[in-house]
Amino acid sequence: MMHFDRNIILLFITRITRLFAYGFLSIILVLYLTNIGLTGIQIGLLLSSTLIGDAAISLWITTSADRIGRRRMLILGALLMVLAGTIFVLTSNYIFLVIAAIIGVISPSGNEIGPFLSIEQAAMTQLLPGSRRTHIFSWYNLAGSFSTALGALCGGWMVQLLQKNGFTQIQSYKAVLVGYAFTGVVLTLLFLFLSPSIETKIVYEDSQIKRHLGLHKSRKIVLKLSSLFALDAFAGGFVIQSLIVYWFHIRFDMDTGMLGSVFFGANVLAGVSALLAARIAARFGLINTMVFTHIPSNILLCLVPLMPFSWLAITVLLLRFSISQMDVPTRQSYTMAVVSPDERSAASGITTVARSIGASISPALAGFFLVSSWLMSIPFFIAGGLKIVYDIILYKSFKTVKPPEET
Repeated sequence: MMHFDRNIILLFITRITRLFAYGFLSIILVLYLTNIGLTGIQIGLLLSSTLIGDAAISLWITTSADRIGRRRMLILGALLMVLAGTIFVLTSNYIFLVIAAIIGVISPSGNEIGPFLSIEQAAMTQLLPGSRRTHIFSWYNLAGSFSTALGALCGGWMVQLLQKNGFTQIQSYKAVLVGYAFTGVVLTLLFLFLSPSIETKIVYEDSQIKRHLGLHKSRKIVLKLSSLFALDAFAGGFVIQSLIVYWFHIRFDMDTGMLGSVFFGANVLAGVSALLAARIAARFGLINTMVFTHIPSNILLCLVPLMPFSWLAITVLLLRFSISQMDVPTRQSYTMAVVSPDERSAASGITTVARSIGASISPALAGFFLVSSWLMSIPFFIAGGLKIVYDIILYKSFKTVKPPEET
């Protein structure tokens, strides 16, 4: 039992450490790229390159993790995080930055990126009874949201304090990038302490089973889920945290300290909403919870740019975040529940990669709207509208497909 608990605790610690770094970076990333001379279109293409590279690397790592080893692949992901952060610090050459974005692991959104989430969830699902899965995933997401919030707060105010003490804007932004790279080193060390019990215990005795990217009998349902999750992520890519930060900065002339505080509050509320999801799902089911909490949050998203004052826009944004993450632990738990145990790493990886591919296209499109203050609000409406379409299709497609604990 203690062996079991040690791995769960370590996976929570790595989640907290990683999400702190993502939030830390998200507050300054677009501001840094603007300050080194990149245009809005270049920034959008760079962010898309980041997500495309993440999708490719994550697909290979997650579909190979059960065969090569989950711990080894987690360590590889952490080293790629170090690589990306280091290159972003050392050069402002656009070509090198794009290469680092494609090969490395860097989060422009403040949200989970890379192979970590899929492998960690597969390991935890193996170690947990089905009746506790959604509950633990909710706490797992809560820990991540709180950590992202704290990272955003620390990143915003650290930049503010450094600039007040004589650092240039670029120097203060690079200090954040150094911290991001160092976090990758910390993650590498933490992953070394995971025990062999996180590895898959399935023995592939039937060599006649045809497997594609680690999937066999769950291939059809994973394909359907992946296509829908890609649509949701494509919509979300128009309003990733770095771009919302930039929108508030241009629209209301808000400084990094205030923006860090706003997104601290936003991510705390998102974490609380994820925790509440487990209780709602226990009563109404995973699919119902995913859909009927997601639609109101997307209506609120569309309302943000319509607010005439900064405090009103912030209030609507915070209301949106207070219910926006209820679909996350339920979505993750549902995916783990409806596939076979020996397909979990692959299923989680493929659905996560589908989200990354979907999200990789839209920042480049959003970049075209950054060139004009009159167009900057359009991504909010596109994102909210497409997400509502996703919710409706998801409900119609999967309302009768129940996870084992609901049947």
